[in-house]
Amino acid sequence: MDVVRTPAPNRNLKRNAAIGAAIVVIAAMTIGLSRLKTAAPEVDKNSVVIDTVRRGSLQREVRGGGVLTPEDVRWISTATDARVERIVVQPGSVVTADTVIIELSNDQQQQSARDAGFQLRAAQADVETMRAQLESERLDREASLARLRAEYQQARLRADADAQLEREGLVPHITKAVSQSSADELARRVKIEEERVRVSASSQHSRLAAASAAVDQRRSLFDLQSAQTKALAVRAGIDGVLQQVTVQAGQRVSAGTTIARVARPDRLKAEIRIAETQAKDVAVGQHAQIDTRNGVVAATVSRIDPAVREGTVTVDLRIDGPLPPGSRPDLSIDGTITLERIPETLSINRPVSAQEGGSGKVFKIVDGGNSATRVNVTYGRASATSIEIRSGLAAGDQVIVSDTSQYDSSDRIKLK
Repeated sequence: MDVVRTPAPNRNLKRNAAIGAAIVVIAAMTIGLSRLKTAAPEVDKNSVVIDTVRRGSLQREVRGGGVLTPEDVRWISTATDARVERIVVQPGSVVTADTVIIELSNDQQQQSARDAGFQLRAAQADVETMRAQLESERLDREASLARLRAEYQQARLRADADAQLEREGLVPHITKAVSQSSADELARRVKIEEERVRVSASSQHSRLAAASAAVDQRRSLFDLQSAQTKALAVRAGIDGVLQQVTVQAGQRVSAGTTIARVARPDRLKAEIRIAETQAKDVAVGQHAQIDTRNGVVAATVSRIDPAVREGTVTVDLRIDGPLPPGSRPDLSIDGTITLERIPETLSINRPVSAQEGGSGKVFKIVDGGNSATRVNVTYGRASATSIEIRSGLAAGDQVIVSDTSQYDSSDRIKLK
């Protein structure tokens, strides 16, 4: 007898169902985990700087480092090519204007000075010779004029006498006419000679002036050569301190080479460097303070360099009071310039990377100081250490102002 068999369950179907169920479970777990928030990182309170938003006046300031420099500085350079014979005074010495600090030598320059002296004396001798010659010529012309005048007087007297005799019939008319003609001729010659004397005097003055100008030219050359020779003994030029000597004994230097520096240490100013982004509001006349590390002294902005060098602007500060002890040229200092005072505004200590007139994000302390959340903040005008808050924070809010860039991926941090 035949027996009817019942078909066995499909094993493949069961396995496929199990796999499908596992996939569903895994997908559900993935979706659930993706919806979970990332745990907030923990931050030690002692590792961050916290500041409180305050309401009140904000004093805008900019700061920069620099040095004290003398107001009166004299750079000394050579007048001619020369050789350094001796360094008479060493840097750091107190000098007067007439103190010889370096001795130079130049044989050619000394010879040029002597030649210029000879040429001056020769030109002076030429002037004296010309003056004597012109005086002799003047005397000769005046003597000639005197003779003509005497001859004219005689001829005039003779003509008058002949005229009287001619009226009395004692001499013929021709004799009287000849005498009168001679007198008239001599009168004309006297006038001509007087004009020649006048013209000659003017000509002599011009010739003497030309010779005198040649003497003045020789004297100027002699003075120049003498000054250059005298400059071989290099003097300080001002009372002060010899700060620098840039040459050595035996060294040859060319004309115009700077060889020394003298300054007055009692009259100093401050030169500070301000970042070009902060220098736009600095103006002459603004008040400032100078910190020499030994004390603080008041100052005033006296000059602003129009050029930018290496991202900074040099600002000169005039010192308004006595400097602290130990202040000397090239001393490193810090300068703070007061730009303005803003009344009744919100401000905090300037967070890292906060820019004037910009916006950014900071962590505000919440939950009684146990955590901090990131908030958007709009900044206003800035100072060296503080910045104005336009929006995003209120008075009394506490925020982290130190660098938090390592937490940029988190909107919340825990404080412990």
